[in-house]
Amino acid sequence: MEEDELHASLELLRIEHRDLDQAIADLHAAQASDELLLRRLKKRKLLLRDRIDQIERMLEPDDRA
Repeated sequence: MEEDELHASLELLRIEHRDLDQAIADLHAAQASDELLLRRLKKRKLLLRDRIDQIERMLEPDDRA
């Protein structure tokens, strides 16, 4: 994957992560009792965070070299 593609993917993942964060907050505020939905949203958010971290590491120069 080229650097431009990585940056584009990173931005999309960050947007989705932010949207999930808002959806989770909204469900908590509404005191929704759909625990399964909350768990699924939180799991998806964690997976996105892992992917974001992975792409960020790919984009960072290796200072150890």
